Amino acid sequence: MTTKKVVTRTQRTRRRTQFEGFNFTREMVVPGDGSGILADFHARAWDAFEKLSYPTTKDEPWRRTDIRGLDSDFQLPALDAYLDLPAIPSRLLKPLVGDQHGGQITLLPGGMEKNFEPESVPKGVIFTDFETASRAYPKEFGKALGQIVDPAEGKFAALTAALAPNGVFVYVPRGVQVKEPLHSLVWAAGESLAHFSHLVIWLEEGAELTYVHEVASPNGAQAQTLHGGIVELYVGAGANLRFVELQSLGDAVWNFTHERARVEQDGNVDWIFGAIGTRLTKNFSDLDLAGKGANGRMSGFYFTDGQQLLDHDTQQNHFAPHTTSDLLFKGALKGESRSVWQGMIYVAPDAQQTDGYQANRNLILSNNARADSIPGLEILADDVRCTHGATVGKIDPDLVFYLRSRGIPNEQAERLVVEGFFDPIMQRIPFDGVRNRFQEAIQEKMDAQ
Repeated sequence: MTTKKVVTRTQRTRRRTQFEGFNFTREMVVPGDGSGILADFHARAWDAFEKLSYPTTKDEPWRRTDIRGLDSDFQLPALDAYLDLPAIPSRLLKPLVGDQHGGQITLLPGGMEKNFEPESVPKGVIFTDFETASRAYPKEFGKALGQIVDPAEGKFAALTAALAPNGVFVYVPRGVQVKEPLHSLVWAAGESLAHFSHLVIWLEEGAELTYVHEVASPNGAQAQTLHGGIVELYVGAGANLRFVELQSLGDAVWNFTHERARVEQDGNVDWIFGAIGTRLTKNFSDLDLAGKGANGRMSGFYFTDGQQLLDHDTQQNHFAPHTTSDLLFKGALKGESRSVWQGMIYVAPDAQQTDGYQANRNLILSNNARADSIPGLEILADDVRCTHGATVGKIDPDLVFYLRSRGIPNEQAERLVVEGFFDPIMQRIPFDGVRNRFQEAIQEKMDAQ
């Protein structure tokens, strides 16, 4: 007697070949106010968004970052949505540079807060949100918005430019030095929400400014959150900008940003960057040295764990002679996390006597973590000095053994080695508050299981 075997077949789940797109529509584009500046900008950005394709791993800049796991059904925050969401931790509102803020603007889900006294900002300096800038300062705002980062540069840049409900505009007139640092904070709390932020800083000839910009949100969300960001920095002739940027978004956030600094003749930008958060980040950071004698320094810090993927794409563009760029990015990785750094120094044919340097150093703290480091040079001039380097390695056991032989426990010894690895970055940061924040991040990541 035989027994019949019944075989049932389940329908095979179709695997995405590429990300199929968001559910955003043209009707969601921010209308702007009566000046027409914002309305026209948002409309142009949406047109660019519709024409561009979503990136895939077949595109060279995205080869190592796969977005097929990104959700498509995100909602824009409703008006005053932040009132029902987790509040900003008080530590994020404290000054990181100096003893006090010269002014602070906080972009919230469905709202915005300003916190500064008008007399604390020098006369002629504009520090406000986009809506106010469009209405009250149309001349200055109109010549700056979208001039450094073109929304048509990428699908996510266009989407951010079209749907950012508000932004921060900073304008420093010719020769004005802002003594107290200015600060902006983007608080991207909430699950299944899409947050878009836009920052424009414009320094006229001889101006000086220190600025801190942070994007943050809580950890522990059960559903994905989306953040798209644009940062536009213009440094006029002889101007000096110290720009500190911190990314501490929650572990369920997918983050896509386009950032660029344009530096004119004899101008200087000191760009300090720190990243510890998100599930996935794809960041484009460009430094355009457009005027003779322009100088730019980029100092990057990142520390990943768990399943994180941080992909930073940097470009140092020397468009004029006697320009100098100096980039140093250092990162540590734990768990099954991954980092990607792709860097390029470009020297235009007329950019003679250029000095360009880039280096990326990675410290692997677990067997399953991975770092991809890809430096590059494209030099079209013949009188230059350009160097690059990249390293990926584990903790030197001899260093740990030496410390343990001096009576230091193994865990503390490894922590000291990691702190020593990051010390060259810390030495490039002239602000105690920023260094302390990075050191706290190192301690939290090392303590995490």
